[in-house]
Amino acid sequence: MKVVLLSTYELGHQPFGLASPAAWLNEAGAQVRCIDLAVEGLDGDAVREARLIAVYLPMHTATRIAGSLVPRLKALNPEAHLCFYGLYAPLNEDYLRGLGAGTILGGEFESGLLSLYKRLAANGAGSPESQSEPLINLANQRFRVPDRSGLPELSSYAYLDLGNGESRVAGYTEASRGCKHLCRHCPVVPVYGGRFHIVQRDIVIEDIRRQVAAGARHITFGDPDFFNGIGHALKLVEALHEAFPDLTYDATIKVEHLLEHRRHLATLAATGCLFVTTAVESIDDDVLKLLEKDHTRDDFIRAVALAREAGLTLSPTFIPFLPWTTLAGYVDLLELLAELDLIAHIAPVQLTIRLLVTERSRLLEVPELKARLGDFDAALLSYRWAHDDPRVDALQRRVQKIVEEGEADGEGRGQIFATIWRAATDAADLPGRAPPASLNGGETPVPCLSEPWYCCAEPTTNQLAGV
Repeated sequence: MKVVLLSTYELGHQPFGLASPAAWLNEAGAQVRCIDLAVEGLDGDAVREARLIAVYLPMHTATRIAGSLVPRLKALNPEAHLCFYGLYAPLNEDYLRGLGAGTILGGEFESGLLSLYKRLAANGAGSPESQSEPLINLANQRFRVPDRSGLPELSSYAYLDLGNGESRVAGYTEASRGCKHLCRHCPVVPVYGGRFHIVQRDIVIEDIRRQVAAGARHITFGDPDFFNGIGHALKLVEALHEAFPDLTYDATIKVEHLLEHRRHLATLAATGCLFVTTAVESIDDDVLKLLEKDHTRDDFIRAVALAREAGLTLSPTFIPFLPWTTLAGYVDLLELLAELDLIAHIAPVQLTIRLLVTERSRLLEVPELKARLGDFDAALLSYRWAHDDPRVDALQRRVQKIVEEGEADGEGRGQIFATIWRAATDAADLPGRAPPASLNGGETPVPCLSEPWYCCAEPTTNQLAGV
């Protein structure tokens, strides 16, 4: 039986979420065609011949793009069984059922896809029975080595930019899924509910080994938090460094874990970690409490110092535009980033991000937010909200335009930051406020991926138009 696994967008990474289930399905005898619309066109012939079309939804932007793609898939093959899987599939169950989804799989989805394939194969050309696989599967599973043979070459994807004119082909893998924390805004929480699962170490290392053979010189670990399982993570990077001493990598780690496991930061640096992404979200302690981030403004400042002492580049991410954002607070964020000499560390998109409130989000538990929410917008897949101060929403739109135009013109992070500074101080009625002394330090090169990380945000027009 022929199967199409389809990805629309995943931050420039070669999708683990296609390669992993492809290995399971190929092992069972399926004829699998992987299509990544972020870097290649839709194979109409493969879609027409498929009995099962499974669309991977790891993030909000991918889900929005997939929604606009479904009519085309149905026109090509109205008889195929349509499945959506990945983190954002169960979060948007009603919407996806309305699009014609026969099966929706969240959590550990590989075993569910295998079960679905076997049901369809056994049923022949007849109509499949209703979904018997769990909507969210949190059972432990033994992973297979991802099969990347049907995907575009790694050179087609985002690359590592060392900031000094040198670039490296970058691979991507996952050493764990889920998260043991319960941050209110995080899309992982409604699916995993504080649980996480490891991908067995031998599987991860073999997956990386094959990517190195395919040209990768850097690896991104896509785990929601690489230090959820600290023992698993440290043994993995030590074994990886022993096998590939010249390979570099990056990972995402909570501020809380950077402080708790500070003694292990040197191990990361010694084993090839170039930078760590950390979701700071806000520098307002009241907002951090509402989000249940379990860190404070001062904790973030300490984490910056600890990373520098260990020789790691810290890449903080933010949600600067929330219902509680003030114009003065936004200027305060810019001032702190400059004071900490982090201008070059911040992808400009991080200064534009507006809070996304999805179905099933724990944010819906917050009275201070519920009172400000409008209706759920099925087109946006989020609840609408407007700031009490319209100047804040206007500034968000202005900053987003500054970033889009600046990046289109090839401006550096420091240049874009300076323009944002002027817009923010003007909006806050501080037009004569002197820029931070370190503003010109924004061009100091730091390692980063060519496509920035972001989450919990509404996609930009450019991202939605990317497929």
